[in-house]
Amino acid sequence: MKITRIISHVLQYDMPEVLGYSQQYYDRRTTHLVEIQTDEGVTGWGECFGPGNVAIANKSIVEKVIQPMVLGLDPLDKDVIWHKVYNLLRDHGQGGMPIQALSGVDIALWDITGKISGLPLHKLVGGAHRKSVPCYGYGMMLRDEPISHLASRFEDEAAKIKAMGFTATKMKTGFGPKPDVKLCEAVRRGVGDDFPFMVDANHAYTTSDAFFVGRALEELDAYWFEEPVAPEDMEGYRELRASLKVNISGGEAVFNRWAWRSLLENRGIDIAQPEVCALGGVSEYLRVLALCHAHFTPVVNHVWGSAIAVATNLHLLAAMPAIPGGLHPWEPMLEFDTTDNKFRDDLLTVPLEIQNQVKANNGRVMIPTGPGLGVEPDRDFIDHYRIEG
Repeated sequence: MKITRIISHVLQYDMPEVLGYSQQYYDRRTTHLVEIQTDEGVTGWGECFGPGNVAIANKSIVEKVIQPMVLGLDPLDKDVIWHKVYNLLRDHGQGGMPIQALSGVDIALWDITGKISGLPLHKLVGGAHRKSVPCYGYGMMLRDEPISHLASRFEDEAAKIKAMGFTATKMKTGFGPKPDVKLCEAVRRGVGDDFPFMVDANHAYTTSDAFFVGRALEELDAYWFEEPVAPEDMEGYRELRASLKVNISGGEAVFNRWAWRSLLENRGIDIAQPEVCALGGVSEYLRVLALCHAHFTPVVNHVWGSAIAVATNLHLLAAMPAIPGGLHPWEPMLEFDTTDNKFRDDLLTVPLEIQNQVKANNGRVMIPTGPGLGVEPDRDFIDHYRIEG
């Protein structure tokens, strides 16, 4: 079998409302799917992390840079392909967009492997430790409105996410330490005293500001404080983890095993959040997972994107061994964005229906059982939302 073509599908639509996080507001939803075709008619699907213009730029990397390197190669030679591409791109970026592009290609190769073998991804990487995973719902995105009004909105939205059946919830911050603490207090009111909630700053703070917010989160009994400072600020991460009682999490913007080795050896995080669609795909994710567990660091995958990303992560969460093990081990969770996302809800010929599963299964989501990723995109849907980049 040989790879005959790689196609990037960048999809986009106008969102019903403008949402934001600590770095920007956005009014369009974008996703970047990768399709790999073979001479035997087997097709694999993957996804590259990155919104908006990042997705459009990555399309060129996938089709014009990576595709010529791998045409004619056997798609089952995933590790050979991964290292060939990485080594030839190393001088142009060991992280960021080149690795995001490689991620989508690698995921599609694993999908092809599963379809050829007739096995789901979780079987290919070692088997399922669990048949379902708990799911947390995040929302409480930033809006350009007064903090008092937004706090009331956050309180109501948090209560609704809890009522949907999710096992925990996560909010965004980014207006500054004092207004952000008001928003965190509102979310705690919305979910009550005993429901886990997490805070995602998307590296909005300096270390001193992160300490201000982190101490408030200790009082509010938040479960984790995500990306409190810039990913490059490893000393800041270590200082925060050493001094705060709230769990410090991160890793969404950390690429490949070498960057992860530095992060883990620095002892700056309590919970690792690798993004499979960004760090190098399934092949590199498995190496990063092994590094995390070798450092006794629990993993909760970062999940943002379409149904392809969600399905990929469901398999990986199923196949994740428990650490340290025992009768009641620490368990990973699936991250689920509760805001409007057609590319997650309507992309597939057979939808995942995550919210319905959460409601019916006490906050848990079942693992796909079909070959490869176990899902298939609707080509008419893709054609409708595809944009030229």
